Amino acid sequence: MNMEKNRRGDKIKEIELYIIELESVIPNNFENYKDDFKIKAICERYFEKIIESVVDLAFIIIKEKRLKIPEDDESSFVILNKENIIPLELSKKLKEAKGMRNIIAHEYGEINNELIFESIKNELIKDVSEFIKYIKKQK
Repeated sequence: MNMEKNRRGDKIKEIELYIIELESVIPNNFENYKDDFKIKAICERYFEKIIESVVDLAFIIIKEKRLKIPEDDESSFVILNKENIIPLELSKKLKEAKGMRNIIAHEYGEINNELIFESIKNELIKDVSEFIKYIKKQK
């Protein structure tokens, strides 16, 4: 059990580091974002890494608490909500972020740069920080 707690702590530290690194590169406005392909690529990559790590953390908690194994990554957030570990609204936001991560990672169709920028700037960091806060409350 102690090893699981270490894995949880390590994963939280990893996510928090990714957030700090993302915050250090994200521009203040969309114009600066869309005109700089390097910054766009860095932000998109951090988006992917953060969401992948959040999913990993969700699975660590599910395993720790011996909950039902999810059918897919998005289901992990549903399970955490059903077990009263995270609220429904946060579960929905994380599922949406995972969907957006898939769009970035697999480049399904045209990537909406404005949507990605707004999500990173106004939602991702806030939602992931909230997720971590709930996970830290778990025994």
